[in-house]
Amino acid sequence: MKRPSNRFIIMVLSAAVVVAVLLSVMNFMSATSAPLPNLAGIVASPFRAASTAVSETFRRWSGYFAGVDELRRENEQLKKQIAGMEETVRQAQADRDENARLREVAQLREQRRDLHLESARVLVQDVSNWCSQMTINKGTAQDIAVGDCVVTETGYLLGMVTETGTNWSTVRTILDSDSSFGALVFRSGGSVMAQGDFALMNKGRLSLTYLGTEPDVVAGDLIVTSGLGGYYPSQLVIGYVEEVRTSENGLAQYAVVKPEAELDGLIQVYVVTSFDIVE
Repeated sequence: MKRPSNRFIIMVLSAAVVVAVLLSVMNFMSATSAPLPNLAGIVASPFRAASTAVSETFRRWSGYFAGVDELRRENEQLKKQIAGMEETVRQAQADRDENARLREVAQLREQRRDLHLESARVLVQDVSNWCSQMTINKGTAQDIAVGDCVVTETGYLLGMVTETGTNWSTVRTILDSDSSFGALVFRSGGSVMAQGDFALMNKGRLSLTYLGTEPDVVAGDLIVTSGLGGYYPSQLVIGYVEEVRTSENGLAQYAVVKPEAELDGLIQVYVVTSFDIVE
């Protein structure tokens, strides 16, 4: 009997090894999962990882936007709180200003018992190249009449009532070019005329005329109302002389007066409805 060759033996052993390996692999795969689902799982694995990453990113961004919305709500609440505090501060300032005016008026009433004052609110201020006037919220119903003087809470002259209605009045300020008041130089007692001046009105100044040939007026002099004729009270402060000038024709001199009253932003004024004539 012929013995098998070495080559044949090697081929048989190799085939046996391959079969053994295949059986081992199949046994492992059957013990864990079916071949096709396992293959699908291997293929899908990168996609599952990407999906997980996207989900995690979405959760992070959702948390971020939720935080932004919360910060926005807190910001709006803080803005409302700040607005409320600012309103409180403005009201407190308005109350302080009102109290200061009331104290000044009380002092004015004590010092000038000859004056009978009616308080009024400024509704409109009309200041232009042609006029300087205001409208107030009191009129004939409060015994206000044309020709009444209007002053600040400290007694500084503001102007004169030129027109009245039941609950309103028009006041021409001392800067208006149509305004004119008999006045005195407080230091010397010299009689002069305080007048609105078209050229000075836009500069917030008025003029002092009829100074005489040798005027005794210098910068810094206090100018007050004279009260001559009893048309308006005496000793109401008009302002202070800034400088003395010579007119364009060179024949006379006049003084430039800065009003003591602050005419811009007026809120409250006081109308002298009547007064006692003081000799």
